[in-house]
Formats: sequence, structure tokens, C-alpha cells
Amino acid sequence: MNYLWAGMIIVGIIFGAFNGKMPEITNEALDSAKEAVTLCITMMGVMSFWVGMMEIAEKAGIIEAASKKMRPLLKFLFPGIPKGHAANEHIAVNFISNFLGLGWAATPAGLKAMEELEKLEEDRRSGRLPGPVRKRGVASNEMCTFLILNISSLQLIPMNVIAYRSQYGSVNPTAIVGPAIVATAVSTVAAVVYCKVVEGKRSG
Repeated sequence: MNYLWAGMIIVGIIFGAFNGKMPEITNEALDSAKEAVTLCITMMGVMSFWVGMMEIAEKAGIIEAASKKMRPLLKFLFPGIPKGHAANEHIAVNFISNFLGLGWAATPAGLKAMEELEKLEEDRRSGRLPGPVRKRGVASNEMCTFLILNISSLQLIPMNVIAYRSQYGSVNPTAIVGPAIVATAVSTVAAVVYCKVVEGKRSG
């Protein structure tokens, strides 16, 4: 991607130079830099607010209560994760964050969940826990399922997209909510079906 973007920038500059558009390119570069800073400040405010709300919810026990309510769903999606394993809580926090459209808040929980899933694999390799043992460097069923569900990411409130639309002057920034729910619901259902089909083939 770095080479692709660098190539596009270089081609654009050369094309502008040969067509006498260098003043326009310079002005657009400066305007874009200013716009990038403004957008970063806006998104930082949105991110800080919702990450703070998630932290308050965690301290108040709301996340833990929601995680308990999600246990049947997590057991269905990740049957190989033992009850009470630390990965369950991190996965639940990640799903809740993604459900609210808080991709940035979901990332730390997602990384912690992957770390716990890797520890689970190490326990299986050492014989401390039962289950299929895979070679190092090969993702487990739980890892693949978690990654795919993160990509599909069912969202009730696409907060990041709403913030982008508001920043760029959309008349109705929240108009994206309905289509986003439908699109992400369809992608999530497809992801669950795919994961279960592949999981059955790998187990077989």
C-alpha cells in the first residue's frame, strides 16, 4: 500500500507539473493538511467520549453483566473456549464496542482477546487443556471466527461514519443508520454461516 500511495502521489505531481497545475496542487496539499488536522481533532473528541463511556460502563459492572448475557451466544460461536476463560470477556467487550460502531474502542479488547486465544492454544499444545492441537503459526478455529466476525462487525450505531458525515457537512448524518444495520446484519449472518461450515470441515 505504501508503494501504491507513493506512486499515485508522484504521478499526480508530475502530471500537474507538466500541465501547469503546480499552484493548485500546492494549495490543495495545504488545504488537505489543514482538513486532516481538523478531522483528527473531531474524531479524537468522539473517540474520547465513547471510550470514556465504555470505561464507565466497565467500572459500573455493565460490561460484565452484558458479557454474562452474551455467554450463550459466545458458547455457540466459540464452543472450544472453556467457560470462565479470560478470552470470553475480551471478546464480549469487542463485540459490544463494534455493535455501537466504536471501532477504536474495540481494537484494544480485540488484541487482548487474540492474546488470550493464543494462550489457549499454548495450553492445548502443552496438554493442560483438551482440544485439537495446531502447529505454531496456524490460526485456531476460535481465532479465525473472531477475526471474521470482527470484519463483518454488526453495528447498531455506526458512530465513526456519522462523525465523518457530520464533519463534511451532511444534511442528515444519521441517515446511514438504517442501511448500516441492514448491511452489517447480512454480513454478520454470512460470516457466522461461513465460520460454522468451515469449522465443521476442519473438525472433520
